[in-house]
Order: sequence, then structure tokens, then C-alpha cells
Amino acid sequence: MWNCESVQVAGNDSPGAVAQSSRVKIALIDRRALDRECLAQALLASQPNLEIRAFGSVEEWEAAGARLHDACAVLLSIGGQNPGDAVVAAALSNLEREFPGIPTIVLADSEAASDVLMALDRGARGYIASSSGLRVVVEVVNLVRAGGTYVPASSLNACRSEILAQGIEEEVDPLDALLTPRQAAVAEALRQGKANKIIAYELDLSESTVKVHIRAIMRKLHAHNRTEVAFKLSALVPARRTTARLLSLPAYRDRPPGVRLAPAQPPQPQSAAYR
Repeated sequence: MWNCESVQVAGNDSPGAVAQSSRVKIALIDRRALDRECLAQALLASQPNLEIRAFGSVEEWEAAGARLHDACAVLLSIGGQNPGDAVVAAALSNLEREFPGIPTIVLADSEAASDVLMALDRGARGYIASSSGLRVVVEVVNLVRAGGTYVPASSLNACRSEILAQGIEEEVDPLDALLTPRQAAVAEALRQGKANKIIAYELDLSESTVKVHIRAIMRKLHAHNRTEVAFKLSALVPARRTTARLLSLPAYRDRPPGVRLAPAQPPQPQSAAYR
């Protein structure tokens, strides 16, 4: 019977200490004979106190007379397959059913978060991408035998990116399909209660153009006056989104650093004599 003592990191033990330490048995299951033998030899070379038993399938391991306490961990190497494939899913199910006390670690080429989660759902306690080194395999064996679960950081980062991307896609601005960017900028100015003269100055437009945009906005929002436009805009979309669209306009985005598009004090209306 093989003793399941802690695996030591390669290179930290002298030959004498390794000879005296308890050996750790790992069952390596891989349907590909060459890959199976190469991985077994590489693990043994990197960690002398390991004892690797390699098999082509779970059934082959069972037929060899494996017992519940024979192995400290199972390395299920699936290469380019994924946990959703029928053969792999059956192997994981068999391992979980027949050897529930022995943690299973999946070795695979894929680093997709969906494949990692699928393996964990089918009973795996660890998932190692083939892009990892041999030392990672040994450390993961230590981790899962201590009760932990290991997944590649690259898979978590990819999953994080997918979640953030979905959040951005779901945050749809209703004004995108309703107003043009220039109309949205004018609408935001209306929401803030600015006069046409100020809007024209800040957006570098003529007052007549501002009036055209306002009429278009009122028509699209089914509003009868400026106050109703401001009310409907506030109810339709948060002001910060509309402001962000205003700041994305070329007149704002392309101005030289340190130059204000609008002055600190807006221009004052002309006296009646000059109107």
C-alpha cells in the first residue's frame, strides 16, 4: 500500500532525504500512449519521490486491481478534448462514483473558462492547462490533496473579460437609436436649462442650427416645449451618459490640452439696442 505523504517541491531535497521520504502514488490516465509515457517520465524526473502508475482509461485502472487508498490523486489528461465530450464526461463520472475519496485533476489543452467550469461540475478538483510546467502539476497535487481547488488564472481573467463585456453590452443607452450624437449634446444642454446662444457657443454651432436640432429633438421625444424635453430626457436616461456622449464629440475630444472649449463665464445676452 502506498503512503500519501506531502509532495516536496523538486530540487529542495538531497538524494538521501528523497530516498527516506514516503513515496506518493499518482494515477495518470491518458488514452494516448506516447503522451502518457512522456508525462509520467517527466514527472518522475522532476520529483523523485513520486510513483506514477499510468493507464489508458479508468476501466484499465480498475482492471489492474486499484483500490480506494492506492492513489493520492488522479491526473486525467485529455489533451485537445474537453470535459463535455462523451468519453471524458464518462471518465469523470466513473471516477467520482468509484473513487470519491481520491481527488481528480484534469490536464487539458483548453484554457476556456467554460471547459474549466464543466470539469468542476463533473467532480474534478483541479484543472491544469497544458501550457503550465511540471512544477505546477506537483503543486496542484499538493493543493487538491489538502482540500483545495485549482483553476488557471488565465481562465479566470478570460471569464472576467467576458463578464465585463456582457455588462457593457447590456448597458444600452436608449438615446443611441433615437438621437444623433450632436442632437444628444444639444438635448443634454436643454436638460441643463441652457439658452440657445450658450448652446451654440459651447458646441460651436450657429443659433439657427441649434434651433433645427431642438425641433428635431422635440419631434422625436413627442415634446411640445423645452421643459417637456428636459423632463423626458431625465426620465429616459441618466444625465451622466448623455454628458459622456457630449464629451466624445470631436469639438470636445480633439481640442488641444489645457484649452477650454467654453469660457469660465458664458457670454452675456446683448442689450436690446443691439438685438
